[in-house]
Amino acid sequence: MAIASGNLALAIIGVITAGVVIVVATVSIYMCTKVVMKSSSQEYMGNQRRTAYGGGGGGSSSQRSRSRHRGCDADVEMGSMSHFIEGLQNERPVRFNAQQVRGFTDNYAHKIGSGGFGVVYRGSFPSSGVAVAVAVKVLNSTLGKCAEEQFMAEVGTIGRTYHINLVRLYGFCFDAEVKALVYEYMDKGSLDRYLFDPNPSCSRKFIGFEKLHEIAVGTAKAVRYLHEECAQRIIHYDIKPENVLLSGEEMAPKVSDFGLAKLCDREVTHLTITGARGTPGYAAPELWTPMPVTHKCDVYSYGMLLFEVLGRRRNLQLGVHGGRDQSQEWYPRWVWNRFEAGEMEAVLARATAASGGKEMREKLAERVCKVALWCVQYRPEDRPSMGDVVRMLEGEDHIAAPCNPFAHLAPYSAAVTAEMDGSSARAKR
Repeated sequence: MAIASGNLALAIIGVITAGVVIVVATVSIYMCTKVVMKSSSQEYMGNQRRTAYGGGGGGSSSQRSRSRHRGCDADVEMGSMSHFIEGLQNERPVRFNAQQVRGFTDNYAHKIGSGGFGVVYRGSFPSSGVAVAVAVKVLNSTLGKCAEEQFMAEVGTIGRTYHINLVRLYGFCFDAEVKALVYEYMDKGSLDRYLFDPNPSCSRKFIGFEKLHEIAVGTAKAVRYLHEECAQRIIHYDIKPENVLLSGEEMAPKVSDFGLAKLCDREVTHLTITGARGTPGYAAPELWTPMPVTHKCDVYSYGMLLFEVLGRRRNLQLGVHGGRDQSQEWYPRWVWNRFEAGEMEAVLARATAASGGKEMREKLAERVCKVALWCVQYRPEDRPSMGDVVRMLEGEDHIAAPCNPFAHLAPYSAAVTAEMDGSSARAKR
């Protein structure tokens, strides 16, 4: 019995020992396999690095062939990446020298505009083998510090933005000889050429009201982008028809001229500025007083632009219409009086003259009229944001009846109102 028990114990010990040996052998095999795989992986990565950096070393001809193949793939990949990065860099304004600017403009041969800031020339430069038309604004060197401030304002604002309704800045030149800005060329010119044509119905410059509405919406979207969608808010300070440029058969609008523009942090709600900014007739009241200003000054200017879209005329006209002196007539206030009296027929008739689809045009014109009256409210806080303006113009938001934006002014002249009504009646006939 004792012998049987001893044999059983030896059998159990033998089984346990065999199990331990199997486990140890399995673990050993696993560890050896892992070491071999790691060694092979390191060798492969070493070959890859030597290939990428041009190293050859020894090895068989087939190994060198595979290395060259992998090297070609790496070169192709790096070349594509370089092209991609170069494309990204080309989205930023490029610095040109004075000789290049003279070459772009054929030695300043084609002048297309001028002003107090300087002269604008038409030119072109090659881009990917295709000549690209450009407008080169050469700043007046006699302006001294003012020219430098305008240059920095334009490059510092539009140079860091991109929007379909903002004119694109390709590059600039800044040296002792020339200070210039190179923009995309807008072949249809500025909006004022079409709004203030003395005889638009007999001219190729005539634009129907539906198209004018599209231009107004595109302009509003550009200002909305500056105010609400840039990393830093940009205040333009000079929204007017002369600074809305048009391009192509679709007359696509783009806002230009950032010479007065200013960057500000979104947290800063009010700014103190030194000296008047903007153009009289478009500049908000607060720009001509010691009051702090906000981005709502652009909303006011945009509202004044809308009135000129409605009337197809300057808001203030001096001595026109058959020699009659109507220098006291200010169109925005006349529109408000017609709106307040519920007599919008004359306003709508003038806006939609010589266009098709009367009912639709009149709805658009009434919408534009209400938005314009909201935009020119005297108190900045009463004006809508440009995001609200876009939604109202596109019919997405209801437009409440606006308040009187001219209540702070002296009483309106009844005689002038009657004279303007007579002129409107004659225009309709």
